[in-house]
Parts: sequence; C-alpha cells; structure tokens
Amino acid sequence: MHIHIAGICGTFMGGLALLARELGHEVSGCDANVYPPMSTQLREQGIRLFEGYDPKHLRMEPDLVVIGNALSRGNPLVEAVLERGIPYTSGPQWLSEQVLQGRWVLAVSGTHGKTTTSSMLAWILEQAGLTPGFLIGGIPQNFGVSARLGDSPFFVIEADEYDTAFFDKRSKFVHYRPRTLIINNVEFDHADIFPDLAAIQQQFHHLVRTVPGNGLLLIPAADEVVQEILALGCWTPCETFSAQKEADWSVSDRSGDGTRFEVSCHSTLQGEVVWELMGEHNVNNALAAIAAARHAGVPPRQATEALSRFRNVKRRMEVRARIDGITIYDDFAHHPTAIATTLNGLRAHSRQGRIIALLEPRSNTMRMGVHREKLAPALAIADRVLLYRPADLPWELDQLAHTLGENAVVYDNIDEMVDSVAHIVRHGDHVVIMSNGAFGNVHDKLQDALSNHANVRGNASES
Repeated sequence: MHIHIAGICGTFMGGLALLARELGHEVSGCDANVYPPMSTQLREQGIRLFEGYDPKHLRMEPDLVVIGNALSRGNPLVEAVLERGIPYTSGPQWLSEQVLQGRWVLAVSGTHGKTTTSSMLAWILEQAGLTPGFLIGGIPQNFGVSARLGDSPFFVIEADEYDTAFFDKRSKFVHYRPRTLIINNVEFDHADIFPDLAAIQQQFHHLVRTVPGNGLLLIPAADEVVQEILALGCWTPCETFSAQKEADWSVSDRSGDGTRFEVSCHSTLQGEVVWELMGEHNVNNALAAIAAARHAGVPPRQATEALSRFRNVKRRMEVRARIDGITIYDDFAHHPTAIATTLNGLRAHSRQGRIIALLEPRSNTMRMGVHREKLAPALAIADRVLLYRPADLPWELDQLAHTLGENAVVYDNIDEMVDSVAHIVRHGDHVVIMSNGAFGNVHDKLQDALSNHANVRGNASES
C-alpha cells in the first residue's frame, strides 16, 4: 500500500512514517517545512518528502492519506483529498488500527514529562529484554530513533491530549486504549484547542474510561486536578507516585539535585538510581516509569539499574556544547511550570556559576500570552534572562522584562542576542536555550560566537 502522510515532519507523524515503512508500506509525505533532523531520518528510510501542501503531491495516487492535526479545512491538499474522494484517516486512528491492536499498550500522558517518561519506560523494557515497540515525541538518545515496531507485545506511546484531526476533535490519546496508563500531571495548556482546564480534564476522563479493569493507572499522589478527573469515574486499580509526598512509589533517600535517589514501593526499598539527569521532575518521571515497568513484569531493582544507564532525550536539557568553561543547554520549554522545574533542577545541580536563560515564546499557548503572568516567577530563578520577541507576537514582552528587573532584556534580533550573550558569559556559566522550535538557529550561532571569543582570548594570551 502507498501511504502519503500530510504533516510528516512533526515528531508524531514522522514516527508514524517510520512504523508504516517498517510494516512494508511505500511511504511518502509532505509538510510546510521539510528540514533536518526529521527530514534526514525519513529520507534515510527511503521516504519521499515534498515541501508544502500542493495537490500535485497526490499525482502519485496514494492508496491512503494520513492527515496530521496541523492541517485544517482550506488547506489545498486537504481540499484535494476531499474533492477526489481519496481514502483518508488520522494518525492516531491509523496507529490504533494498524499497530496497537492486540498489543499491551503502555501510555504516558500529562502536561509535562511525557517524552522523557516514555523514553525511560521504553529503555527499562529494552534492558529487561522485552524489545518493546514505541512512538515517542522526541528522539531518545538510547535508541536514536523516535519510533519502532518492536518484537514483543509491549508498545510504549507518548499519549498527547492535543486534538486528533480536522475531522476528529477528540484528543489523540483516546485512540490508544492502554492497559497501563501514566498520568504525570495535568495543567492548563493548548489554549488554542481548549477553553479551560475543565475541558482538558474531560478529555482525560475519556482516556481513563478506556483503561480496562485488569489494567493499571499510575497517578501523582495528592494531586487535586487528577483526583477531580478520577471522581468523574474510574474502573481501574490505581497506584500513586511522588518524590515529595507519601505515596505507593516514593523516594527514601536522595541527593539534593536528583542525580541519585533510592526508590521505595510501599516503604520497601527497591533499588537506587544514579544517573546524569537532574531535577525533582525527573525523579517523579522515573518513579512513574519504574512502576509502569513492574506492571509489565520488570522487577523494580532491574528497572533502577536500567535507569542508571539512561541517556536523556534530545532537546530535554541536552548539553549542546561546553566551550571555555561555559555549558550550553537546549531545552524544549513550552510552559512556565516546565521552565521553573528545569531551572530549579539546574540550580540545585550547579551551585557555582550563573544561569543565563534565553527564551523564545513559541508554543501556541505561549504565543497567545495565556501564561504570561506565570513566566516572571518561573524565569526569576535565572541570573540573567534574554527574551526574544518574534515579529508577530501578539502580546508585549517588555512588561515581562520590567517585572523581572534589570537582569532581563528583550531582543528583536537573534544575532544581537547572541552577541550580547557572548560578551556577558564567563567561565562556569550555564546558558539554557528554551524553545520548542528552531529559535533561529541560535544554538549553533552561540557556539560559533563563544568559540571565536575563546580563540581570541587564547591568541591574546599567547602573544
């Protein structure tokens, strides 16, 4: 079968393409912007890519078009598919019917931590010899790919609450029918889709309804928002996890920065994790992954040992470079809570040196300004804050900078921002670049600028 995927360069749809290719289908795809690393990964798999949504891409006469949720009515390719009567479906629906049927699905949901927790869980199962399939909204460094079919009944999926397609406004995760479900946390997000938190909770209730009675639901301890979801109805046993509160899965001893901690289940020590990740949020992610893996048959001690060999996901506090004693991190920041937990984790881990935060408000919710009142407290953890103002941002960043005080500056030009960072950083500093997009290639530009400054200082000292 020839499958054409519209919106193929998104992490979910790109992963879907890899699965379809692995199943033996001929796969092609198109997107508004075709660029690395996803374009490289797809082309290496023999997948033809086209730029834009021109109806001429359909001249290849695909048997099925899988339409991503970024495309809506009025899109020329969508209109052509409808007018010509070409069979079409959504990504989540195709995945449910072609990949997930008959498998033990372990789904990781929540506002924050889905990608990291999914990667942890897949790695634990892999190290236990279970060779799981997975589809993750990022690239786990232990695997090097975002999706694969696997060789066992187990399939790990990052379960997103975003809508499915222009013709199916349910959340994507209602298609997955998990036997093991993690709900990491629930906050208001995706303001372009949901009017309020209650609307998101309703979608999570629909998800909870799909988990069988012989399944398992893993939830954060004493979380009022999640408890309100369960109060709407729950037919599945639940276990709780928390690095801070009393829970079924908890931490009995830990380092201040989260790089070492002991895992307990019902107050009984299960093992110790020593790893390169930092922050309390990652400790919570680990507890959820360990508990989910046990439901699939992996002993907790084996799971903790596996996590000690876990490498984080790309773009989740990924160290991009260390230059002249300065560390540059790339972080997929999209919400004030995620920003705060990331910066707090870095502060606990590295008490020496300043934290310099660069932020691009790029996610749909951030661009709408929904959480702008919460950004200042989240960013205040940093010593210096540099804010990039996209040309079409509908709200004013200057007020945020004013609230943060003299250590915050707004920039309209990325090159000027990079030049400013290059002049203020010093040995021991940590530069955290926060965006869920490319951020104008600021990562490479900053690396080049710091390397040039280091060379200049080196040449000056030699002379």
